[in-house]
Formats: sequence, structure tokens, C-alpha cells
Amino acid sequence: MTVTLEPVGSTQAMRPDVIELQSFYGSRQGQVVRRLLQNQIRLLWPDLVGQRVLGIGYAAPLLGAVGASAERVGILMSPEQGAMRWPSDRPNQVALAVEDELPIADQSVDRVLLVHSLEQAGRMQRLLREIWRILSDGGQLLVIVPNRRGLWCLSEQTPFGQGRPFSPTQLKQLLRGNLFAPQKTTTALFVPPANSQLLLRTAFAWERLGRRLAPRFGGVILSLAAKQIYALPLAPERRRRALPAYVRVPGAMAAERIAARTATALRPGEPPDPAAG
Repeated sequence: MTVTLEPVGSTQAMRPDVIELQSFYGSRQGQVVRRLLQNQIRLLWPDLVGQRVLGIGYAAPLLGAVGASAERVGILMSPEQGAMRWPSDRPNQVALAVEDELPIADQSVDRVLLVHSLEQAGRMQRLLREIWRILSDGGQLLVIVPNRRGLWCLSEQTPFGQGRPFSPTQLKQLLRGNLFAPQKTTTALFVPPANSQLLLRTAFAWERLGRRLAPRFGGVILSLAAKQIYALPLAPERRRRALPAYVRVPGAMAAERIAARTATALRPGEPPDPAAG
């Protein structure tokens, strides 16, 4: 069964841009969020040695340390969100790409981290099918989205208060309906989404307490899913037609029409048509 959870209305217009995301993760609150999420990513992906890792969305703050042991790491950011150079001290590893038409070869990636993306995607199913296409056999997708039961989806002052939040069940159904087998789901960000210095200093204590007493109410969901190998790829006729790689200028178009009429008028064995041209 394919579950449809497409955004309604102006979800894409609500997407935080790269400047807002960079500002959030540069703040003290964002630094705490980064450390808490990186801890969970390391638990779900304990060993990335020799792996080809791709981040989709604003994944730079989370992949910086987590992906240090990987064979290669790259990030794709959407035009609606914008892109930034990353990392600052090495050759750039970020590219701008339409999320549901990824410029990546089939089965060329081992791990995909999807963050600040799925909840605002215009075509969620198409995005997930593209990720399925580029993942190698046995590849894994790690999705991070706002939790409908948590407090962070209610705060528009953070990136997790933008777009469509999910419940763990909804996210699992969406993944299963798009050729992924959910393996493990966890939550994070139990500290309230406030800039209180006291809350931020005690964030790791909140995390331990929330994980023990109320694991369903974390601010975000992290879901690890594996690519289903024995599944039919997306039907070719449903793929969006690629745009031309060039634009014809009016003069060139007129020249083509004149040449076509001349070729028609001067066919071998036929007298020229006085009305032609």
C-alpha cells in the first residue's frame, strides 16, 4: 500500500532558507541540537568506514563529525532552500539540485541522511523513489523529521517548527509505501525549544530523562530504513520530462523554417513551387 502524505497549500513557501538554518545552528541552541542529533546518528550508524554518504537538505552541521570516517561525503541542497559552501577549510562538497530529480547515478550511494527536507518536500513520494534509485543494494536511509507529538514542531522559532510534522507510524507507513523497510526508529530533543540558558545547560539531562520516561515525546523522529532490493523501480512514464539543455533564439528558429521550406520546394524530380518562400 502506498501512503500519500503530500503537503497541502504553501508548504514549500514556509521552508526556512539556508541563511536561517545557518543562523540557527550557529546559535547556542543550535549547537546543543547538533550535538544531541549527532549522538543519535552515531548510535544508528556506528561505522561509516568506506561508505559513500550523501546528505539531502541542510545536513552539513550533522555530517561534519559523523561522516569523518566515510570514504566520501556530499550534500545536495534544494533551490527553494538555497546552498552554502561546505566545508570551509576543504574543497566544496555541496551542490544545488532539485530534490526529486537527483543528479546522482543509480546505486552509487551507501548511506543517505535526509534532514530539513522531507517535511517540506513538494513531492515526498518522488523524493523517496529517487533516494531508492541512487542507493546501493543494502543501502540505508536515515530520516530526521519533526515529531507530531513533541514540542519542537510547535515552535516556529526553530527549523523543526516548519513544514509537516510526522508521527512515528505515519513515517513508517510512508517509508514502507515507497520501497523502504524501516529498521529502527528513535526520538531526540526532549529539552523544550526555548533559548533559556538553564534549559540549554541541562539539555543532556533532559535527554536522558525523556528517553527513559517519555520516549514518544521527543522533538524529532529519527528513522533508519533499508532499501528493499526486490522491488520494482518507478515506471519510466511517470518521470518528469527533462527540460532542453539550450534555448533557441528567434533568428535561429526563423532560419530553420526557411531551410525547411526550401528543402521541401526543391525536392529532386519536382519543380519548385512559386508560392513557397
